[in-house]
Amino acid sequence: MTLFSNGRRFWIIVILIAIVITGSSYYFTRDKKTGDAITAKVTFGDFKIDVTTSGELEAKDSENIMGPAGMREVRIWQVQISDIVPEGTLVDSGQYVATLDRAEITNRMKDLESELEKLESQFIKTKLDTSMDLRAAREELINLKYALEERNITVEQSIYEPPATQRQAKIDLEKAQRSFQQAEKNYKLRLDKANANMQEVSASYTQAQRRLEQIREVLGGFTVTAPKAGMVIYKRNWDGSKLGVGSTMGSWENVVATLPNLKEMISKTYVNEIDISKVKTGQNVQISVDAFPERKYTGKVTEVANIGEQMRNSNAKVFEVVIKVHEYDSILRPAMTTKNIINTSVIPKVLYIPIESVHNSDSITYVYMVNRNTKQQIRTGATNENQIIVKEGLKEGDEVYLSPPEKAAEWKLTKLSTKKD
Repeated sequence: MTLFSNGRRFWIIVILIAIVITGSSYYFTRDKKTGDAITAKVTFGDFKIDVTTSGELEAKDSENIMGPAGMREVRIWQVQISDIVPEGTLVDSGQYVATLDRAEITNRMKDLESELEKLESQFIKTKLDTSMDLRAAREELINLKYALEERNITVEQSIYEPPATQRQAKIDLEKAQRSFQQAEKNYKLRLDKANANMQEVSASYTQAQRRLEQIREVLGGFTVTAPKAGMVIYKRNWDGSKLGVGSTMGSWENVVATLPNLKEMISKTYVNEIDISKVKTGQNVQISVDAFPERKYTGKVTEVANIGEQMRNSNAKVFEVVIKVHEYDSILRPAMTTKNIINTSVIPKVLYIPIESVHNSDSITYVYMVNRNTKQQIRTGATNENQIIVKEGLKEGDEVYLSPPEKAAEWKLTKLSTKKD
């Protein structure tokens, strides 16, 4: 019984090994044959030449959410964003959007308040000094006027005196008149000087008051609100980064975020310098969004840059292309990635095959013909991303291998009989 069981087990193991070997041989043989059997037929029809790029959705038009106006007037050149609502937040008109850092402007306001207190004290002091000085000048004028009247009385009474006494009285009267006239002129000059001093101090004080009021108005704008209802989209810097919490905003631009018009969208993309000659304004575009690949849209090229630019971290030169999206869809949002297929041209009624089926050797272009065991020389034309036009050497319905078949090195080359333009 034991002997029988051992013999049975032996034959079971042998059979299993044979099955595994047979299966493996079939698997690898089948793969090889299948790989050799990948073919394609020559197609006749319209040949489309497309340029495919990745782009980013943007609103065609948008309204800026501005920071406080007048920052440059109060010498605040840049300010940091302390807080901002999440990107994509829907806000109503007048609703809170962001808060800017108040540290620098608060210190500036305190300095102005101290300066205003000093100017106010100076204004009061100048006013008091001017009042006292003018009062003394007026008292002097009154005294000189009294002295002048006394000299007049002396001259009138000296008519009974000797000539010398009369002459002396007249001289004293003339001196009194000159002193009074000089004092009047000096008073006018001192009055003009006092008015000028008061105007100067008053102007400095008023100017400081105005600067303080202005800086308080600017400070009130450090709480940023939406000018109208819409979706908040963060503003992008020149390097592509977004203005968020902790970002610095310059007073020369003064834009915190934007409210895009989502009913009119564009896809901004970049085309390499090799393909840019094919792209023209007015060309139709097929658009899809990576986030919703099942949705398809149409568009049209509206702008093509005349000057290329260097891609970051690359030596490649690219040209900016703007594509208008025809359809409106509520799911479309700025900054979504798009796939843009730009239909650059259509060549009607030509033969074409997959690019993979075309081979080259010693400046001869050829294909491997199915069921002929020959290499057929061909003459090619324009290409797109997947196919190439065949001008001569094949006809519609011919079948070619996409990759060299088994023993392809032994196949003979059939050359073109004539060369046509």
